[in-house]
Amino acid sequence: MENQKVYKSLDRRDGNMLPGNLKGLPDESFFLQSDKETLVFIDSNFISKLSKHFGNGKYILYDLVIFSENLAKKQNLLCKKICYYTAPPFQSSIFTKEEQIKKVGYVKFIDKLRKMGVVVREGRCQRLKIDGKFEYKQKGVDILLAMDLMNIPLKFPQVKKAILIASDSDFVPIIESLREQEIKTILYTYYEKRRDTIFSRSNHLIKSVYKYVLLSYLLRIMKLNCNY
Repeated sequence: MENQKVYKSLDRRDGNMLPGNLKGLPDESFFLQSDKETLVFIDSNFISKLSKHFGNGKYILYDLVIFSENLAKKQNLLCKKICYYTAPPFQSSIFTKEEQIKKVGYVKFIDKLRKMGVVVREGRCQRLKIDGKFEYKQKGVDILLAMDLMNIPLKFPQVKKAILIASDSDFVPIIESLREQEIKTILYTYYEKRRDTIFSRSNHLIKSVYKYVLLSYLLRIMKLNCNY
């Protein structure tokens, strides 16, 4: 991640992000360890698409905990908790063999995450038939993530910075509310400028955060940290 692109907001309200800010406060590197704790919130749907994109159609295997901890370290923060938001694979009323295989793999993966201390929050998977083809969408996942973001001041009053791995502009109101409570959101995201891409840029989301980092080198990072 040495070459990762880091972007900082031009909003003057974020002046404290600069060393030796105008208010004369000390650089963030002098803060107490408790002030450096952060929470990492991961939208599984987004990072799965990204993994498949960088893996040329195949999902990249990587250690989610090490990956999250490294992202926090790059921001000079300590990863206190990792929250992973997902949905179980769709299951018909009469399971097909493919659905059973997917469910077994999913349960194994989620159990491993929980044993590693990751908080897993599950929505549900909805199947829709569009133009004769089935499409699958996660439901209720973003709401769970938004609820947990809102609860940061209550459940983790010592946390002043949160890391969000996502691309959905629906989180903007929550991010702005957190900023009013002096909690800064660092966004790890990815977008492409091409018109035919599935990774479009959300200016609304980018402008709302304290800082955002493009995950342009996600493939290399994940492969270096691949443990399972």
